[in-house]
This record gives sequence, structure tokens and C-alpha cells, in this order.
Amino acid sequence: MSYAKMAQVYDVLMQDAPYDSWLEFAKVMFDRHGEKVINVADLGCGTGQVTRRLAHSGLNVVGVDNSNDMLTYAQQAATNERLSIQWINQDLRELQGFNELDAVVSFCDVINYIVDKSDVELVFKNVYQMLKANGVFIFDVHSIDHVEKDLKDQTFAEIYDDISYVWLCQSGENIGEIFHDLTFFVQDGDYYDRFDESHHQRTFPVESYTNLLKQQGFEVKGVYADFDTESNDLKEDDQRLFFVCKKT
Repeated sequence: MSYAKMAQVYDVLMQDAPYDSWLEFAKVMFDRHGEKVINVADLGCGTGQVTRRLAHSGLNVVGVDNSNDMLTYAQQAATNERLSIQWINQDLRELQGFNELDAVVSFCDVINYIVDKSDVELVFKNVYQMLKANGVFIFDVHSIDHVEKDLKDQTFAEIYDDISYVWLCQSGENIGEIFHDLTFFVQDGDYYDRFDESHHQRTFPVESYTNLLKQQGFEVKGVYADFDTESNDLKEDDQRLFFVCKKT
């Protein structure tokens, strides 16, 4: 997976993403389960939309992403907004140099890009080591039903004034596994520059994530759906699942 060229158009394509809802969900859970949450890491931060919102809310934030191109855009945006944020280029499977954080978040289905269960376990282990005692870990993933019913074998397309894309979702070999093939056309003067991106995601059953978290020492405080901060009652048509965990 490469975000090299996609970084150029990511914020345009994601302009309707519910970033404020991610921020609000995090703040509610920090208040509910955290202990003086000040130092926070945003894993898979991309162009830093959530990271910057966390910083604006008064938190000391570090943004971590595996794409230098994404981080370049994130850093420029933070500079423009006069925010002091540390940006670090690391793979979530190889996180190092962090300790005693109050909270770690990973939103916008970043964890779905960890497609091997052993790697998911490794990421959870790394996050556990990053946190202080009683630190909070919050992440979201696609639900299996959403992948199987709403995404697999579907085609999506959007046409804007200067950007268009076609997005093909191909089934993988496993339940909850999907390959995204995207073709972009970006206006460059009188012509359009075409580039292609391929992304691989996989989601696992709730029980699998829960078991892996518990094996690392996390207490799962709740699993919520679609930004609902109150109900733990999951339904078949839920699309995005949020895991709220605490280091014990």
C-alpha cells in the first residue's frame, strides 16, 4: 500500500469524514475511563485531521504514520494552525520510543490495515507498552457485516471539478477481507493526471479483537458502534465498531 500520490488529494476526498465525531467520542471516553489524559498518540494519523483536533482541545499529541507523504501534509497543516505536534514515521508493528502515555487512539479503520492476526497481536502489544498504568486505548474497525454486505464486490465513483475517482472493492479469501483498487484523475492544467492505489484491509470478529486485547493485558471497557457513546448493544447493521480498552 502506498499513499504517496493519494496524500495530495486525501483531504479533498475525505472532506465529509466525521472527524469531529471521532474527537467527541475520544473525549467522552477519556473523561469516562482516563486519568488526567494529557499525553496522547494518534496512530495512523494520516494528514492529521484528528491529531490536530486533539491538539486544539488542549492535549499534548504525537501523530504516527507509516507514510512520510501523509506526515508532510500533516506537519504543514499543523504549522498553519500554529500547533506544536510531534510527527513520527513508524510502522505500527514496529512502534518504539514511546512510554507512559495517557492514551492512544487509532481511528478511521487504521487497524483494518493490519491484516494478519499475529500482526494485530503485535500492534496491541506495542500499544500496551506505550501506555502508563490505567492508560486508555481506543480504536475503530469496520464490522464484518459492513464489509461483507456493503463493500465487497461494490464499485463507487465520485466526480468533482478537479478530481474524480473510481473505487473497486474486491473480495479476499477470508471473511472480512477486502482489496480496494482505486483510480484517480487529478486535473493538472488542461489535462488530468491518472494514478492508481491498491489497499488491503481485513476485519476480524469482535471476539477475536477482544481476546487479543485481553491476552496483552487490556481490560475491554466497552465495544460501541457508529459513534454511540452510551450503548454497548451491537446490532447487525452496525458499520463502525469502537473498542475502548484500559491497561491493567
